[in-house]
Amino acid sequence: MSKGHQLRSIFNLIGLYFRVNLASAMEYRSAFMIQAFGMVLSNGSFVFFWWIAFNQIGARIGGYDFTDVMFIWAVTSSAFGTANILFANMNHISRLIISGELDTFLLQPKSVLISVLCARTSLSAWGDLLYGFILIALTQGADGQAWLMYFCGLAIGALLMTAVAVTAHTLTFYLGDASTLAGMSVEFIVNFCIYPKGIYAGWVQVLMATLIPATFMVHLPLQLARQFDPLLFSGLLLVSAAYCALAWFFFYRGLRRYESGNLIVTRL
Repeated sequence: MSKGHQLRSIFNLIGLYFRVNLASAMEYRSAFMIQAFGMVLSNGSFVFFWWIAFNQIGARIGGYDFTDVMFIWAVTSSAFGTANILFANMNHISRLIISGELDTFLLQPKSVLISVLCARTSLSAWGDLLYGFILIALTQGADGQAWLMYFCGLAIGALLMTAVAVTAHTLTFYLGDASTLAGMSVEFIVNFCIYPKGIYAGWVQVLMATLIPATFMVHLPLQLARQFDPLLFSGLLLVSAAYCALAWFFFYRGLRRYESGNLIVTRL
């Protein structure tokens, strides 16, 4: 099977799960709207916090002005929302491994990892996605380059956030329950994404470009939104693809150590 065919198969599988999960969410429209709207309101409080901070301090914080901070907030929120809309099961991989429920996915003819990730969605994550979109519209206006990098950052951020979660949860194959570590990893990546890069010390910035790739999720997209560089953009895409490929490889390597829980139940 060619690489192109494999990619099309993966995208088709993601699209199928998305349609099924969305149809399921629409059966509970009230809960869907309440959770999404509640998340928008919750996130909105941070805009007020940053507005106060910049009014009190003035000028720039960590090299970023108010619109820069709103950009990284928008990308982070929408990336987090997209990851949890499409791949919400990334938060439950350790439980599936420990309980033996991974057996269910091993029966399927499609990619085990994609099936695991896409089998669950989050209703409140739609609020995160919408919040980021509204924020970018209010603070960046008609800046086409900012919009382009927002959408690029959204996609890259969602994939990298998922890759971090998958990598951390895969440690369960080797060390036992790694769900706490995985949860902390996602929290770390969000925290490093929503504050100006300049406030962090040198060694933390190294961490942000390696184990916790916040630099590639929001800070480089911001830099490219302000001054586009084709070479830097190409590097961003290549590094992000490599990071995701390593997470994919690590998971399937760990899967060889999986011991069945004898839960042979097909999923319809």
